[in-house]
Amino acid sequence: MSDLDRDNLIFDWNREGGDSLEGRPLIQFDEETLRDGLQSPSARDPDLDEKLRLIHLMDELGIQTADIGLPGAGNRAREYITALCREMKDLAITPNVACRTVLADIEPVVDLVQEVGAPVEVCAFIGSSPIRQYAEGWEMDRMIQLSRDAVEFCAKHDLPCMFVTEDTTRARPEDVRALYTAAIEAGARRICVCDTCGHATPDGTRALIRFVAGIVKELGVDVGIDWHGHRDRGLGLANALAAIEAGATRIHATALGVGERAGNTEMDLLLVNLKLLGWIDNDLSKLAEYCRVASEAVGVPIPANYPVVGTDAFETGTGVHAAAVIKAYKKGDAWLADRVYSGVPAGMFGLEQVIRVGPMSGKSNVSWVLEKAGIEPTEERVARVLDLAKRTTRLLTDEEVLEAARG
Repeated sequence: MSDLDRDNLIFDWNREGGDSLEGRPLIQFDEETLRDGLQSPSARDPDLDEKLRLIHLMDELGIQTADIGLPGAGNRAREYITALCREMKDLAITPNVACRTVLADIEPVVDLVQEVGAPVEVCAFIGSSPIRQYAEGWEMDRMIQLSRDAVEFCAKHDLPCMFVTEDTTRARPEDVRALYTAAIEAGARRICVCDTCGHATPDGTRALIRFVAGIVKELGVDVGIDWHGHRDRGLGLANALAAIEAGATRIHATALGVGERAGNTEMDLLLVNLKLLGWIDNDLSKLAEYCRVASEAVGVPIPANYPVVGTDAFETGTGVHAAAVIKAYKKGDAWLADRVYSGVPAGMFGLEQVIRVGPMSGKSNVSWVLEKAGIEPTEERVARVLDLAKRTTRLLTDEEVLEAARG
């Protein structure tokens, strides 16, 4: 089947009416699993070898930067950060670290850069919303001064700096403008808009990113705009896509969405969606391995029904669905089999469609499983398996199918 014929098999409404990314800068990604992700109450801090393996997988997925921790968190954190920076010298992915807008947090980064001999981006953060200001007892003039001093210190020591406003999605426009203007004038190369509490909707995200892009345009500077989102309302991924449409050039996310409270935007699902939308061309064949390694490293299991990499994602025991997939395979067309009953092609991510047998299965399910095991699907064998399947309340294992077939 030609590519033209395949294009005619699926009409993609997802490409109708959306904002065009033509002429936009390359979408970049900042991987936050080893910093923000570890704030999850369920996560454990991985060993160094696990972190190194994850960094290599991030690099293979085409992720540009990774937040590898807070240098001010203690000796173990600084030791691991130093080792990761050394490892990343030979990779395309580059490191950044999180620091408060306090010089005592940023000063260790100067020593770190001298020790490893490679740049490290400083992500200098400060709260911005009125509720946070009230709770902390902060005055805006003092916040602006702290922000300016932190960014100027970075510029003085040749540290690339991203200025981060926490809780931007609940901040006053005049405060957002004042903080970003001070940081940009002090030398910030990037600014980061944060949905720290998972408050935003896609409409709110677009409005805020466009407002911030307007500030950058007014100042006439070449400054990147980052988006950092959480999913307390379950909107993390949708908001990340909205941020890109509105002009954000780098998106922060974590493997499997691990993070504080309900977690962060899911890096794996963000990459999947951007790949399917044609907005990136990254090789994502290592995506499943990245998710598995991250899950094991932080001690957070992958739910069975998790999209793409969950065990249920490409598995079916439903007769009608399985029959369509099997017919496609029998045409010798793996492309067709991957899409006839799936919005995500498994093969693109190093995975495959799986046919199982259960109470909702038909003869085609049983025949397929038996044929794959090298057993002829006679009517008698198929009937025995279906009889067992209809009496169960779950999918049968392949071993149970074969045992029933043999009588």
